[in-house]
Amino acid sequence: MSFVEKKLTTVESVDRSLIKCEVKGSAEIAIVFIHCWCGNRTFWDSQVDYFSRKYQAVSLDLAGNGESISKRTNYTMLSFGQDVACVIKQMNLKKVILVGHSMGGIVAIETAKLVDDLILGIVGVDIFYTSFKYPKTDSEIVAFIKPFEEDFSKSITKLTHSMFSANNVNSTIRNSILDTIVKTDPQMAISAMYENLLWKREKENKDLQQFSKKIRNINAASTGEENSRHKNTILIPNVGHFIPQVLPQLFN
Repeated sequence: MSFVEKKLTTVESVDRSLIKCEVKGSAEIAIVFIHCWCGNRTFWDSQVDYFSRKYQAVSLDLAGNGESISKRTNYTMLSFGQDVACVIKQMNLKKVILVGHSMGGIVAIETAKLVDDLILGIVGVDIFYTSFKYPKTDSEIVAFIKPFEEDFSKSITKLTHSMFSANNVNSTIRNSILDTIVKTDPQMAISAMYENLLWKREKENKDLQQFSKKIRNINAASTGEENSRHKNTILIPNVGHFIPQVLPQLFN
């Protein structure tokens, strides 16, 4: 197999935040990988290496994450969507599949609103039609976020550990993910968390309906006994939230 070189570039977003991108492969169809809350583009390394054989594989650091430089204080799902849309436009991508893990799935939908004519499909990874009970009311959202405001490191460590299935815990991968997440800027993380929860409450149903023909889902079934909650959802058994990282071959 021939070696495919990775190329790094920087794209300016709407608010002049500088978005670091990585591109591998060349093809008519581009797959754009969008990382989860407090993640970065390296979370998709196994997917970029695999899919760059047939597609143009693009991964990026959303503003305030990884190597991107942020100019914002409010991290809305729309602003993250603008980051991705600017990457698509400035790289002149014409046929795009968006793959978004967790919060990245929400960002993918916000991106599609901006450049719908360029989007062939959206893959949501463990974000839509899951069994996770998201807070709904204002008081529930405030209570959910409060521990992160009081002790970010402790709370994010606890949350991350809970996202791995007892049936499939790779401590090396878990520790690597945690090492990245725990170093995230708390201000960015808390703002993004709030906006994430707000989107789930106020926009999810309408937006999933709007893009129903383009969305497919890959979700975790941590016990292996869960049932799919939607016809366009594939379940991968015995894995937690970080499906692409823990079971990359199966996920791909």
